[in-house]
Amino acid sequence: MSPQDEGPTVSCQFPHKAFWVTLSATLLLVIIALSVRGHLWVRQPDAQVVRITVPDLTGTLIKQSALVDKHNDLVTYTVTSLANHTSTVLFDVKHGMICYKPMNQENCYLSKMEKSDYENMQSLLQQSMQTEVLLGNETQRQTEFLGVMGGSQVDVSTLEEPLQALCRHSSIHWTRRQEGPGKQRLVYFCIDICFPSNICVSVCFYYLPE
Repeated sequence: MSPQDEGPTVSCQFPHKAFWVTLSATLLLVIIALSVRGHLWVRQPDAQVVRITVPDLTGTLIKQSALVDKHNDLVTYTVTSLANHTSTVLFDVKHGMICYKPMNQENCYLSKMEKSDYENMQSLLQQSMQTEVLLGNETQRQTEFLGVMGGSQVDVSTLEEPLQALCRHSSIHWTRRQEGPGKQRLVYFCIDICFPSNICVSVCFYYLPE
């Protein structure tokens, strides 16, 4: 076969080959784009930060934030005091637990959620707003006392993962709700938590006898 006979065949193959290379590259790009979009859609967290601002009894504005994870039924409160110290309160609605990690302490304190706790959490889990300003003259304030039970240290490995992550390097103790510490016992610390339902709760801790 002469060189003149090969020329038309080669010239036809180049456009044909270029077409398939272009088509393959286009399909690959489309698949990658769809995969990335699908990955982002699956990974998109169903969580939001709700910032709560409320005046204290002196009129000073107190700012708190709540990370609301609707997918896992978790609400994590970050409470910063006027002295710029931060405490964390984790509401594990799925397992009915509350974990308190006070500022400047290597301790965590556990309690079981009660009816009022579930009601307060629903006001966060069901809303879509990102900022909530509570009015001082409409806010209901109450105090709850939790007694730290002596000899009740908890093994962190027995807790659910969200609680483990918060208290991995801390001593963990059970608490029990009480009417009050009584005159013979001192309150060691309090954590103030405000909810979008215009309710602020001051949770105060004291130690029970062994």
